[in-house]
Formats: sequence, structure tokens, C-alpha cells
Amino acid sequence: MRFYVFCLLISGAVLLSSCLSVLKPAKDFARAPTPEAPDYRMEGNWAALPDRRDSADVVPRGTLLRDRQRDAPADVFFIHPTTYYWRKQWNASLTDERLNRFTDESVIRGQATAFNGTARVYAPRYRQATLFSFFDTKDESGQEAIDLAYSDVKTAFQFYLDNYNSGRPIIIAGHSQGTVHATRLLHDFFDENPRLRRQLVAAYLIGFKVKPDEYQVLRPCEDSTQTGCFVAWNTVAWGNTYAPFANGVAVNPLTWSRDTATAPARLNLGGVPHSFDQQNKRVVDAKVQDGLIWVHPPVAKGYPRFLLPGHPELRHSFHIADYGLFYTNIRQNAGARVRAYRMLLNGQ
Repeated sequence: MRFYVFCLLISGAVLLSSCLSVLKPAKDFARAPTPEAPDYRMEGNWAALPDRRDSADVVPRGTLLRDRQRDAPADVFFIHPTTYYWRKQWNASLTDERLNRFTDESVIRGQATAFNGTARVYAPRYRQATLFSFFDTKDESGQEAIDLAYSDVKTAFQFYLDNYNSGRPIIIAGHSQGTVHATRLLHDFFDENPRLRRQLVAAYLIGFKVKPDEYQVLRPCEDSTQTGCFVAWNTVAWGNTYAPFANGVAVNPLTWSRDTATAPARLNLGGVPHSFDQQNKRVVDAKVQDGLIWVHPPVAKGYPRFLLPGHPELRHSFHIADYGLFYTNIRQNAGARVRAYRMLLNGQ
């Protein structure tokens, strides 16, 4: 695990050229072992549930932020990003306790908690596709692994609707692989379903490209309190691009608008580094450009770039820090949208 995390998280260094190649599973999808499908009646198959203690309950140390899930007026269904990098098989097993701990201590803690001030956090474990799946251009194994992962997410969401939701307002949120699945989830459950769409506060589709015309009905959010819409962004160093994500939807997380005006760093309410041990005020500015979010690289430590050999454009990407750079703004905005949703619901 440490070797793969090193490949992904190290910043400012030349990586070994063998890094990406060792992530490819030895067998194609059809011949590789497939982990057992999860039963979402079992609490152990959820990374976060609101009525128990887990990594979604914490807040950054030294802040006045609080976990308010007990009395939260909405729910968030959070789909975590890729934390499985091994080549043993194309999809992760939910019985891998080491992987589960890593998921909980990294992305559940560092991303899902952005919503615990206003929503009860539901985050399923799922047979996530290994990282190489997203760089597999030679055969269909990668896409088959992604499809299998989505089948779990879809099953988990249906279980959530049937057993946990009880008609409450819903936020859909994800990052990276989680956003790939969240984007499909909105198609399957919300875009052409008026009844369920009325429960949608907003979707946070962060860390993967979402096309402006992705949906028949759902549209990008245009301001900070619009509901029934979605926000999306991918963060890169100022003046750079990442072609696979360019020209997608980009909503500025400092202003929650899609215009191209630069939002100064004074609007940044606080970033949270990868270590989750502090809050850095005014950590970066932000500007929408070519469907991406440009930021001047932060002086503060703990907001790594995403480096992979063979993908030189990624050296400009702050993909890993898409949530961390704007953590407190996301947290505040989720609360603002829930309040706006409730006012609309009450006819105010």
C-alpha cells in the first residue's frame, strides 16, 4: 500500500517510470477473481452511517466546526474516490480491512466530513475499480471494472432510499471515481424522475469531467443557493490545463458562479491539508478557465499535486486536493443550499 500511495501523493519529485505499469492487474477482467457482492443490510459494508461513530463524524482540529449529524435536516450520499491501487484484481474486496482503514482515514475523514455540519452522512463501501481502470485504453477490462463498481453504488443507493431516507432532502456528493458513479446515479434516479428530483438539494460532482449537456433536466448551479442542480470542478495550477477534464462544467467554489472572474484568496474560508490537522485560511484563489479551476499553488503544505508517470499534464493537477483546498467553503455552501431548499419547501 505505501508504495502505491507514494506514487500518487508525492509532490515535486520525479517518479519512477515503473509506477503506473505495476498498477495494471496481471489478468484481464474476465479471468480475474471478482470479490463477493456487498450486502448493504450489514453495517460493515458502509464506511459511514449517521447513527454510529465513524470517520465521517470528525472535524479538523483547532477549529470551531462541529459534527451536527444528530439534528441535521438533510442527508448526504457520499461516494468516495479511488483508494485501491493494487494489481491483484480489478475490483477491491470489501473484506480488506487494511484498505477500509485507509479509505476511512483519508477520504471519508478528509472529504465526506465537509457535509457533517448540515447532513447525515451515508457512505457505502463498494467494489471500487482499481486506479489503472481509468488509464486502461487497450481493452475493455477497465470499463468492466468501473461498471461493476457502479452496480454496487446503485444497489447501495436503492437500499438507502428504501431503508434510511424517509423522504428527507438529499445531497449527492463524490470525488474522482466517486463522481463517475455519482454522475451515473443522477441519470438513473434523478434526471427524469420528478418525484425524486424534488428531494435533491444539490449534487457535488467534484474531480472528474461532467459535460455541460450531461443531463436532460438537471443543470449546473449558477449561484450559491440554487437547488436541484449540480456543481463540478477540477483544480489545476494557474495557467495550465489537463486535457481529459478541460471544457467540462466548472463552478467556482469561492463564489459558486460559472463566470471567469478571479475570486481572490480572501474569499477562501479555509482549506484543510491532507493530514486534516489544521485549517489554512485564504489558502488559494480560484478562477474558472476552459472548464477548469485555476489556482495559484498554495504556500501552505499538505495540498499535493497528482503525479503519475506517463501523464505529464497531471503534474499541474491538484486533483487530490479538490476538496481540501476549498473545504470550509464546501461546508458552508452545503448548509446554505439546505437552508434555501427548506425555505422553498415551506413556501417562504
